[in-house]
Formats: sequence, C-alpha cells, structure tokens
Amino acid sequence: MTNISSASRRTALKLGLASALAAVLDARGIGIAAAQDAAPAAVGSPDAKFDFEALSAQMKQLAASPYTAPSEALPEAIQNLSYDEHRAIRFRPEHALWRAEPVEFHLQAFYPGWVFKDTTTIYIGENGVYNVHEFDPSDFEYRPPLDPSKFQSLKLAGIAGFRIHAPLERPDYFDELVTFLGASYFRALGTGTRYGLSARGLAINTATADTEEFPRFTSFYIEQPDPSDDVIRIMASLDSPSLTGAYAFTISPGHQTVMDVRTRLFFRSEVTRLGIAPLTSMYFFGENDPPDHNDFRPEVHDSDGLCIHRDSGERVWRPLRNPETLALSYFEETNPRGFGLLQRDRQFSHYEDTEARYDLRPSLVIEPIGDWGKGIVQLVEIPSDSEANDNIVAFWVPETKPVAGDTIEHNYRMRWGLSVQEPDLLAKVSGTYVGVGGNAADAATSSKTKRFAIDFVGGTMSNLPADATIEPLIDVSQNARLINSSVSRLPDDGWRLSLELEREDSQAVELRVKLSMLQRIVSETWLYQWTGTV
Repeated sequence: MTNISSASRRTALKLGLASALAAVLDARGIGIAAAQDAAPAAVGSPDAKFDFEALSAQMKQLAASPYTAPSEALPEAIQNLSYDEHRAIRFRPEHALWRAEPVEFHLQAFYPGWVFKDTTTIYIGENGVYNVHEFDPSDFEYRPPLDPSKFQSLKLAGIAGFRIHAPLERPDYFDELVTFLGASYFRALGTGTRYGLSARGLAINTATADTEEFPRFTSFYIEQPDPSDDVIRIMASLDSPSLTGAYAFTISPGHQTVMDVRTRLFFRSEVTRLGIAPLTSMYFFGENDPPDHNDFRPEVHDSDGLCIHRDSGERVWRPLRNPETLALSYFEETNPRGFGLLQRDRQFSHYEDTEARYDLRPSLVIEPIGDWGKGIVQLVEIPSDSEANDNIVAFWVPETKPVAGDTIEHNYRMRWGLSVQEPDLLAKVSGTYVGVGGNAADAATSSKTKRFAIDFVGGTMSNLPADATIEPLIDVSQNARLINSSVSRLPDDGWRLSLELEREDSQAVELRVKLSMLQRIVSETWLYQWTGTV
C-alpha cells in the first residue's frame, strides 16, 4: 500500500447524484479534473430483435469514429434553471410507466436542467424489440416559484435520468429502488436503507496528471417487466472521448439489492488509468479522525471503511479518513473475490443525526464474476471541509493498460444493503480509535507518539473466555517504533488490541495488524496509514 499526498487542499463537489469530483492540479500534477460535460446522442433506435450483442456491435462501430460531443442545447428556460428551480420540477407519480400494470416495478423520469444539461434517451423493450419512449411536459409538475405555463409547450429531446420504484419495504407502496442520473452515476437501496454512496459505470484517469473523463450513459434500453418478474433488466450505451461501452444490469430488490453487471468496453485511445466498478462516497469525520471544529455529532460519513476479500481468503479492512492532503492508496491483488465501501457502524447514537440518518446509509460490495487477473484496488481520499462533498473513490485498475483498438470485458455483482458481507469465522473490525500516546494527562506529550485501539467483534473469538491467549501479529513500517501492545476482552462483546507507537520522521507510517490463536488467523486484517497529526 502506497500513499501520495499533494501540497494543496482540495474539495470534491457534490451535485446530487451527478457528483463530479473536481480539483485544481497541484505543483506535482496530481488532481481530479472537472467532468466532461458533453457526450454523443444514442446510436439509434433498433427496429429488430435487440440484445447485448447487438448493443455491443453498435458501440464497437461508434468507437471506430472520433468522439463527437452533443451539440443540441436545452431550451433557454430549462438550461438556466437554478438548483431550487430544478428541484421544483417533479415527475407526477400517476404518470409512472407500468403503474397500471400488475408488475413489481414502476419508472419515473428526471427533468433536464441545472447541472443536468445533457440528456439521455429511454427505449422500452418487449420481446427483444425496443422503441423510444418520449416523455411529455405534462408528465411533470412545476411547483412554485416556477410558472408552469412556460414549460407546457417545451418538447423534451430527452431526460436527465430515471428511477425505478419497487415494493421494497411493504407490498402496498412502491419505494425508490435505483436511480440513474448524471454522467454514469447510479445508486440503489436495500431494505431499511437511505441513499448514501454512489456507483459509476466507469472511471477514467481519476487522480492522474491527465484530464479526468466522466463517461455518460447516452441511452438506456429497459425491458418492460412481466407480472411474474422479480428482477428488472436494463442495458445502457456509454460514450466518452477515449472509449465506448455496452452495459447490462439485472437488478433484484431485497434486503440486499443485488445488481449483476456486464460491461464491454471499446477503446478509441490509450487510457492512463482505467477504473472498473468505481464507488464514490463521503467521509467527513469519525472515531479515528475527529473534526477540527465544533459539531454535536460524533461521526459524519456515508462509509467508514474499505473492505477487500483476497483470493487467498484473507479479508482486509482499511478505515477511511478525511486527510489533510490528497491521499492515494494502492492494494495489489490477483483475482480478488470482492471489494467495497461499507458503513459498518449502525448505532444511531454514534451519529446523532435525525435527518441524515447516517446509520442507515447502505454498504456496497463488488464481487467479480470470473477471473480479473492482476491489478490494484485503488482508494482515493480527498480533503473535504463539508459533508456535502463526495471525497472518497475506490475502483479496480487492471494491470494491463488498454490502448486504441482494445476490447475489455468485466462482469461483476453488486450488493447494496445494511449488511453485504457473508458471515464467516473471522472477527471483524468494529472500531478504530486514535489518540495521543504516552500519558494523556501530560501536556508535554510528543505528537510523535500515538495510541491506537482496534476493536474486533464476531467470529469464533466471541466464544473465548477473557483469559484466552490471543497473539497479535503486528507489522509496522521502518519509520516507526512499536512501544507496546496488548489484547484485552471488551466488557460487552469482542476484543481490543491496543498499540502505542512512536514515529521517527514525517513520512506516512504503514500499519498492519491481525489476531491469531494456536497459530491460526482468527480476525480480518486491519490496515492503517498514520499521516499528518493523526
């Protein structure tokens, strides 16, 4: 794992679901550029049987031509909408697609405007034949301060995105299940959750010296559900200056909402860093990274850690941070079984936010289907001074860099929900606490020493008596010294590993810890970077 920090502070702009990470390049040329705000229109309306292979053929053909940005501008009345004005335009639920049908899914559209100036086209399919579905201005309600008469005569060339509703919580009410809105962003809910982190179709040149591209889903092909369907199937075309892509989603709602994703990419040019299955989240402050300002809430974050399930069976947990400078971490993997951004802490009292309900934000794990070979799981942590910023990104980077003419396919499963990891015999990290080392009452204590408390719960360790002999396996980088360590039983549940370390220079200290008993590993692996003052 490697850390790279820039010299300048930056934030990531969060614009609803259309979050586009933006930053100013620092002196070392490391940054995140603004979103590509243009993409081509849909390739065309299919007039015969249409499937993923046919969509792939279209996108392969498109990739053989230079990228063309969309040229059709929105009407002035739409293009200049403010945030509040755009929010005042709501889709009429009684106009939802399939509302009158005895099916488990309804579809509603998002009106274009504000930051959503590029539109997407919706095709509805039945028995493999797809036709364009045009939304009418009357499908939307125009609330104050808007004048509805200014919008009734406007013809919509496309929509900003859409959302699918399903009876997720109770059989007589259709809850919002999944939303596709802005570039290639989307997010979903499992039972009992509220919207939090997002996913993207693809990340291109994130946190590199090259300009970051934000590919767009230009068209969606949605299969009309039958009464017997408990899944909804969606295909999408993706376009960007460097590549095109064909996507297929099979979405199954539940306690874990499961999405099977198939992707096929066609490259117009070389890509410096290709991010497969990118996840975007927010981490403002938490137990291991307290705020530098007064806030009555103990923690504020959509996700609190990165998990990786290695091909060897090892499970890794890396707590998230809001760093002082841009931090990039790389985890070398071969055929990983999974990775994701989780919200493990589910206690309301740890957040005390009755509106945001961070305790109910979903976790999301990516499970590769088939062998992905060698590559890295990359974690990007961006300094943020607001909880409105999505400042965390994680994705898979294949070892081989794609070049013009390449075709690459990745298939994976996404699990969204309160709990998305399968139970196993290993104890999980439930909390990471960081504070001053030495004597906390001594004001002269050096900032070079830190105390770390890592709590582990669950697994077979939960059955052990308090006097059980548990051995910590501790690895510390050469620029720090382990002063002491101890393992003790917690009063309520679980075990705590306490570490005290002294740093020898200002460079990041890499920490790696797991617990063993009778020469067998009994916990997941905890990783941490001690940087800055914490």
